[in-house]
Amino acid sequence: MAGARVLYDFGMIPIFSYGSSLILVSGMSGLPLPVIDLSPVSLPQVDQTNINLLAAQLGKAFETEGFAYLVNVPLTFSHDRVFAIAKSFFQRSQADKLRLVKKSFQSNNSNTYRGYFPAQAGSDNLKEGFEVGPSDLPIAPEWAKERINLTEANVWPPEPVVPGFRRETEKLYGELQGLSSKLLSLLAIALGKEPSYFDHYLRGSVSTLRYLHYPAVNLPSPQQELCCTPHTDSGILTLLHQDSTGGLEVLTPDSRWVAAPYVPGSLVVNIGDLMAKVSGGRFRATYHRVRSFPGMDRYSVPFFFEPGVDCTIGGVDEDGGAVIYGDHVLTKMKGWVEFRDLEKSSGIVEHVAAVEPDIA
Repeated sequence: MAGARVLYDFGMIPIFSYGSSLILVSGMSGLPLPVIDLSPVSLPQVDQTNINLLAAQLGKAFETEGFAYLVNVPLTFSHDRVFAIAKSFFQRSQADKLRLVKKSFQSNNSNTYRGYFPAQAGSDNLKEGFEVGPSDLPIAPEWAKERINLTEANVWPPEPVVPGFRRETEKLYGELQGLSSKLLSLLAIALGKEPSYFDHYLRGSVSTLRYLHYPAVNLPSPQQELCCTPHTDSGILTLLHQDSTGGLEVLTPDSRWVAAPYVPGSLVVNIGDLMAKVSGGRFRATYHRVRSFPGMDRYSVPFFFEPGVDCTIGGVDEDGGAVIYGDHVLTKMKGWVEFRDLEKSSGIVEHVAAVEPDIA
């Protein structure tokens, strides 16, 4: 292809740039997802032709697979740096982590939505996590009365315990929120709307950055073949850093589970249930799961873009059927393992306290 420059070559799927145009050569690899180059959103001058092309590519990916790889993302963080931040937290003692555990695991703690949740042995959602929201969101008094306060402040490990963790996490959060804003503009164009159509989603946004660690398991153990069971994401848009361990699997439109392997330097993006509804069914919220690998730890860092809790979410081309985002997510949350009242049934905090009594 004369004059074209290869940007990436993942085995048999080269991605070219030709002048200011993007050429994605697909159908030449075992990769199950489209690969989309985000270079146009980082150019100093907006080239509307390329922006429209990019919006069309993103829209097509979400109409078919519901997932895509993103390359040339406008982030200052390398993958290595992102996972170094995650590991700096998870490598602390269990006592340090449990001081930040959610109220559903330790009734003496006040944080209900942000903070740490431990891995639950025997669960088919075997993962521990730490999650944060925006650092500058006012706490809404009406939400403080709820069992789960979606507007609560973040909780953090002390600086001497995990040096630089809060500073780095807040910076990463800000960049991922900014990227989500750019993607929302592209989705608006793909749906035939003005780029600013979804701007009201950004007001009071309660997006979540979640660090996840899937501990190594020893198979065969039928209950641990999956460390995250099949599900669709509930919200608008998810951006995922995944490590080279692999394990992510996506359900194809013809009902096959296929691996979505790590692609160096990429993010995985997918649509949630609510965005599928907003699109009038054009976009697909795709089922996905995570498979365990014997003796291997896995780390991932998803960023869930979430509107404000009072944001009204409706279809782009229909009246009626709108939902308030806060009400929507609280309903969905009832089935999420990290928000169930587990303290009484699992005894996990009591068990750890008996081993490390200094958490009391």
